[in-house]
This record gives sequence, C-alpha cells and structure tokens, in this order.
Amino acid sequence: VACRLHAEPLSLFPAQPDWFHLSGCNQPPTAPTWFHPYLYSPQDTLFRHLLLDHKLVIADVKLIANLPRYMVYWKGRLLEQPVTDFCSVIKTNSTGPVEKQEDYFVLCDVLPEDRILRERLQQERLEEVLEQQQKERDDCCFHRLCLFCSEEFTGNRASLLNHMARDHSFSIGLPDNIVYCNEFLDTLQCKLDKLQCLYCEKMFRDKTTLKDHMRKKAHRRINANNHEYDRFYVINYLELGKTWEDVQSEDDQDLIDDEDDDWSDWQAHPLSAVCLFCDHQSETMDQIYTHMKDSHGFDLHKLKMKLNLKFYQQVKLVNFIRRHIHQGCCYGCQEKFDSRADMLNHIVSEGHVMKLPQMSTWDQPQYYFPTYENDALLCTLSDSNEGEGDDMCPSEDIPVIAEDISNLRVLKPNSFLNQPEKQMFQ
Repeated sequence: VACRLHAEPLSLFPAQPDWFHLSGCNQPPTAPTWFHPYLYSPQDTLFRHLLLDHKLVIADVKLIANLPRYMVYWKGRLLEQPVTDFCSVIKTNSTGPVEKQEDYFVLCDVLPEDRILRERLQQERLEEVLEQQQKERDDCCFHRLCLFCSEEFTGNRASLLNHMARDHSFSIGLPDNIVYCNEFLDTLQCKLDKLQCLYCEKMFRDKTTLKDHMRKKAHRRINANNHEYDRFYVINYLELGKTWEDVQSEDDQDLIDDEDDDWSDWQAHPLSAVCLFCDHQSETMDQIYTHMKDSHGFDLHKLKMKLNLKFYQQVKLVNFIRRHIHQGCCYGCQEKFDSRADMLNHIVSEGHVMKLPQMSTWDQPQYYFPTYENDALLCTLSDSNEGEGDDMCPSEDIPVIAEDISNLRVLKPNSFLNQPEKQMFQ
C-alpha cells in the first residue's frame, strides 16, 4: 500500500507525553530515523514514543486539523482491533538476518476510515474558523492604534486595515479574508517593536532606519513565504492539505488551460518617467537621470548630496521645478517667459540650470503635491543617509514603477495646476 512518508531525521526528547499512552510499553529498540513524519514540533516526544515503543508511524501529521482528537480516536480503535487491520506494514532490513528484521506500522489516509476522519476534523476546524471570522466581522468593540502612525481606530477592524492600505501602502489583504485579526496585528507589532522588517525580516538599529528601509525597498508588506502567517488567512482552511499557494497555483493553471481566452492582441504599455525640461521619457531611473545630466546639465544627485536632502525634500524640489517649468517660469530667478523654448534658453544661457533659490522658497508644504498626476520621476527618489551603498547612486538599471504613465500629453490634461483655484485648496 502506497503512503506518503517524510524522510526526516527523528528528534529525540527525554520525556514521554502525559495525555496519551498505549499499554505494553517496552524499552525502546533501535529504529531507523527516516520513518519519523514530523520534525521539530511540540508533539515530537509523542511521536518518538509511538515510533520506538510501538513501531507506529503516522503519515502527513502536519495535515491533521485536530491532532489530539485524531489520536484519541485511533487509540480507541487500536484497542478494539489489531494494528494490522488498519496499518500498512513495512519490514526493515528485509534482506538481513531474521532476528534483525523489524515490522513498522504506517497509519495514513490510504485507509478510508482514516481519510474520513481527517476530512471530518478539517470540516469542523473550517466551521470554527468561519464562526470566528463572522464574530470579528460583527465586532464593534475593536480598538487599536495604526502600526505606522499614532492614529487610533475603534469600531470595526476594516477601518484600520483600509487605513494602512490607503495611507501607508501596507496591505495584508481584504478584511473579509482574515481571521484572528488581533493576533495577526500583535504578531506584526511585535516584529516592528523588535526593529525587524516585515518582508525581508532583517533587524535594524533604530526605527528611523527601519522605516526608511521598508519604504525605499517597497518592503511594506509581509513575507508570503513565512508560514507563521498562514493561520490568519481563511483560504488556508478551505481544503484538506492545501495552503493558499496550492489553491492559487490551481487557479493559475485553470487560466493557462482555458483556451477561450485570447490575449494575442494585448499589448503592454511601458511605464515611463518624464524629463523635467522636455518631453523625453525613459523606462529606468538610470536613463532618465543620465538624459537630464547630458542634455540639460541638470544633476539631481549632485544637488541631493550637496544639500543633504531627505526624501520629502527631494519630492518638494522636483515638484517645485516641475511646476515652474509648466508655468514657463525660471525656477532660479523667477523670471517668466511666453514660451517654454525661451525659458529653457534663458536657464541655459544664464547658468540657472543648477541654481536654486533659498531652500525656504521651495521647501514648502504646497510642493508635496505633484504637478502631474502619477509623476513616475518621484518614484525614483531615495534618501541620501541610509547606510547602503547601492542606494547612493542610480548605477543599476532599475525599472520605474508607476501607474498609467504613457506620455506627457496624457499627463498635462490631468495637471493639478489646471484645476480652478478653489478646487485646488478645498
């Protein structure tokens, strides 16, 4: 009879479990270590006892929804009937002397009774999880601070989760897909309190460095490969022995196998960052910075290092220059021109390309707002003081990530400056 065994080393512990016991225990004989189905868990002591004292192996233990109930059920059944009525028998050292041969018994879901038991336990656990999820949906006593700011939320958990996704770009999924939400948030808060990145799980020396790292590296998300989070998602309880990755891969395979979907006429539009001075577009930060330096003599990195600009100061500087160019005004001396060509000629001839006014002129809150909606150039900015050499200059051909930016002509109609003044400041 075929069954799934985990070829993992046996972890031996000195104590025996006190809640489950089979009679007739003898001194543990020597046993091969590759039978053990579960590694490094609190139940290792129990499985060691079953293996060494009773030659019994339970297959796929990790897929059993309620192990204590499973064990109690089979304890009763094995006291009623011989173990050979339920288990496959595996003989060790089958080619050696008879006195060195041993029989081991494997209990697995190849046996219909075992399969039905596992499925029933899985169904009961799913019902418990769904009941808990419904309680959390209806709960109006939720009270918690945001993980990333001091804003306080009461009422329903969805308000906090939506706030973190909207205002901090941190999404752990839709509220209706999550269960044991408070425990989930406690787990995340504990990691942040230990100055640990939630995605790469590296440790940092202070909160400021951690915050900058998670923002710059786009690590404001959880690590999907960390199975510590699996218990907080309802999808992991839906099917016996399947995680969210298994379910998702099946859905993806269904899409691949669906021959009715024809994507042959679909074309991807590259996402581009637009030059501050002209209509030139580039798909990588290295290209756009090189273009502005070679074609216009503007070196944003030089200004950043010279003025020791933080991230938000760079944002305001780019928006300040972008707005003045849009309005046909020299950002160096504030002189206005009738055409962009005249203005650009003036900036070059007067040497105003790298000339900036006093910082108080452009380091203003109004320049937090981009001149063009979804300005991809802002996505290429980074801090100058994080101690990572690969972030100090745009030497890598890193793609620009943005939304719906195809050309400058598309951006101009959506300009913040084209809105009536009353609407701009409402």
